[in-house]
Amino acid sequence: MSPALSGIVFIASLIVALAVVHRPLGDYMYRVYTAPGHLAAERVIYRLAGVRPEAGQRWSAYARAVLAFSAVSVLLLYGLQRLQERLPLSLGMPPVTGHVAWNTAVSFVTNTNWQAYSGESTMGHLVQMAGLAVQNFVSAAVGMAVAIALVRGFARGRSEELGNFWVDLVRGSVRILLPIAFVGALVLVAGGLVQNLAAPYEVTTLTGGTQAITGGPVASQEIIKELGTNGGGFYNANSSHPFENATGWTNWVEIFAILLIPFALPRTFGRLVGDRRQGYAIVAIMATLAVVSVAVLTGLELAHNGTVPQAVGAATEGKEVRFGVANSATFAAATTLTSTGAVNSFHDSYTALGGMVTMVNMMLGEVAPGGVGSGLYGMLVLAVITVFVAGLMVGRTPEYLGKRIGAREIKLASMYFLVTPVLVLVGTALAMGSSEQRASMLNGGPHGLSEVLYAFTSASNNNGSAFGGLTVSTPWYDTALGLCMAFGRFLPIVFVLALAGSLARQDPVPVSAGTLPTHRPQFVGMVVGVTVVLVALTFLPALALGPLAEGIR
Repeated sequence: MSPALSGIVFIASLIVALAVVHRPLGDYMYRVYTAPGHLAAERVIYRLAGVRPEAGQRWSAYARAVLAFSAVSVLLLYGLQRLQERLPLSLGMPPVTGHVAWNTAVSFVTNTNWQAYSGESTMGHLVQMAGLAVQNFVSAAVGMAVAIALVRGFARGRSEELGNFWVDLVRGSVRILLPIAFVGALVLVAGGLVQNLAAPYEVTTLTGGTQAITGGPVASQEIIKELGTNGGGFYNANSSHPFENATGWTNWVEIFAILLIPFALPRTFGRLVGDRRQGYAIVAIMATLAVVSVAVLTGLELAHNGTVPQAVGAATEGKEVRFGVANSATFAAATTLTSTGAVNSFHDSYTALGGMVTMVNMMLGEVAPGGVGSGLYGMLVLAVITVFVAGLMVGRTPEYLGKRIGAREIKLASMYFLVTPVLVLVGTALAMGSSEQRASMLNGGPHGLSEVLYAFTSASNNNGSAFGGLTVSTPWYDTALGLCMAFGRFLPIVFVLALAGSLARQDPVPVSAGTLPTHRPQFVGMVVGVTVVLVALTFLPALALGPLAEGIR
């Protein structure tokens, strides 16, 4: 079977599998977030946390709960890293340095999971499990909770309440992420991934006496990170390491886990707003952008110009031979279309235009299908902007799902959209304007700019994947990228919750002859167009100086 045909079969099987689980998983998540009762384990958690699960929250209280929970999580994770040497299961690892601990704590709490360190030689088992793996769960559950709160804003009328953050957080973790992660871990163990607390394979002493431990609870952490669309692998080589991604079919399983929940959430959205067609429209937008991205990226890597790539039939540099070019490109597209950050090949080695596609995937706002929860609320914000633009074109007050999109709503949606471009472009400009920070680049010229642009794009969009080649384990980069992760996560969340509160207070607007149908192919095409145009207008100059300049010279 040729590489191209093999890639087509691989992608087609993923599409079929995601289509099969879309409805049952989406309906299950709908039942989770609308169930009137609480599980016994959940009631214990509420009692220990002092939470009244029946109490509803306004958008401001919901936002304060999200921010408070995340701030405490950052402090606890920072403390675990700094005190690692004094804790059990440290494997003799020294305390993590202050700037790396800050960057890592913010990274995992914001669902970015960017790693400015080598996991196997920096973190002991306790920090990996009780710190990083726990955040793989709860940071993903935070994104799901915010998405559900926004959907309630559309679904409710004349209401001040968006639900209870603590209930949404616990249910997302206990009823959705934990069960699927448990099953997924068993599948990966069957595929050859390691699951133990020992180091039976090898203990290597590195320069300076640091010990690299090859072993550990890899399988469970791997499925957790993929399911929560997180990066943050146990090993620096991430999903190209055989202990994290053993075979071609475990590679398929991990990509499936990355896309599973984000592609099912639109079904939950349709059920919650009482119109399944709206959910199908949203998933169609996501699927359109995703299929185009995967096809373009795979095509660029399989048919790159150049003597060596043409001789071997593809651009194979940086690709894991166990997976091949097509399956590696599919993983790269999936990981950058979502807020995953896991990689099974090195994006720095991709063709110039192929590397650009991975950046554009993140620049879209990671909405195709995006992160767990964050992809849905990002896409709904883009739908709001599209409805507003369409309303201006025909001279009507824009409406979406029975809610008027007025000045307050479009201001909040616009601020949501502008946060990450400001962070990406300002951060890249500051880094490129300093000779000291430019010294961290492995390459000069357009490719060096691409390395820096990718880093700030990944951090600001809470993706976590790295282009490679850029030395980011410096105080300046750790601080700057940490700030981008924090602002890129929590400012949009505040704007989304404020938008949800504004929508929930409105009276529903009855459908009229002039209402724009938002469940038809026309609307799907409009949202896709608006998304691409907004990204092109915002990032094209930076891309022209980096990957485009490299690709056409």
